[in-house]
Amino acid sequence: MHFHSRLRDAERTTRADDWSGKSDHVAPEVEEHWEALNRHCADRSSRLRLGRLLHRLNHRDAGVRESALAELELATQLIRAGAYLVFLPESQTRTADLECSLGRERFFAEVTAMVGSSARHRLPLRGLLKDKVQEDEEDRGIILIHRILARISQKAKQLADYCDPVVLSISVPRADLKGTTQKKREEIRLDLKQLAAAVTVLLQTLTHLSAVLITLWDVTPLPARAATRLANVDLAERTRHQKGHPRVRLMIQNPRALASLTDRQQDTFRQIL
Repeated sequence: MHFHSRLRDAERTTRADDWSGKSDHVAPEVEEHWEALNRHCADRSSRLRLGRLLHRLNHRDAGVRESALAELELATQLIRAGAYLVFLPESQTRTADLECSLGRERFFAEVTAMVGSSARHRLPLRGLLKDKVQEDEEDRGIILIHRILARISQKAKQLADYCDPVVLSISVPRADLKGTTQKKREEIRLDLKQLAAAVTVLLQTLTHLSAVLITLWDVTPLPARAATRLANVDLAERTRHQKGHPRVRLMIQNPRALASLTDRQQDTFRQIL
């Protein structure tokens, strides 16, 4: 079973006082992953951050829980891909979440999860829709793209001071962004090429960002209208029957990044896809 799926199963039962003392309520599979991260990250700031992430898995706010899940998942995947990492300390000055090394090559990663609520207002479509019959379907996909772009712009502000490569990782556990209290999910049919193109255009105005990794758990990809693809985009797509895995992962590199990912760093993220 995938790490994210295991953590999701455990988040309802996790009760822990601190990281130093094991909790009887942590699922064995999850505890194994935490112990692996704990062994790998022996520094004090990482241990403190891991303890806080453990607490957040039982937070009332779905966004806090999902962000913790996303951060732990990415950290585990990077370690498996051969990276050495440190969880950076939280401070009033916003910084990235992870400092990662591959040999002498260093890069940073910021992790965020997009979780909304049923009370969200619809964004204006600015005349993008043409066919009223397909309005609802296209509407939802376009709104999701707009919100991903907005999150990239928002998170990019806190990463402007880095000189090394910086990757922003965005997890979308529920594409309709209605939070976890809504049981019925709306089908979101998403044009992945449109998403990749829109993010690429935005990234060229955010030259301090090296790349964006987008994880989409429950979208329905629209059929590709052409075989062409952007050279800066790597895509992994799975069937809906592969439970415990995201439906889509995209790695979108910034063609105008001031600090581009090295070949080794690119290969590491391709392994994660």
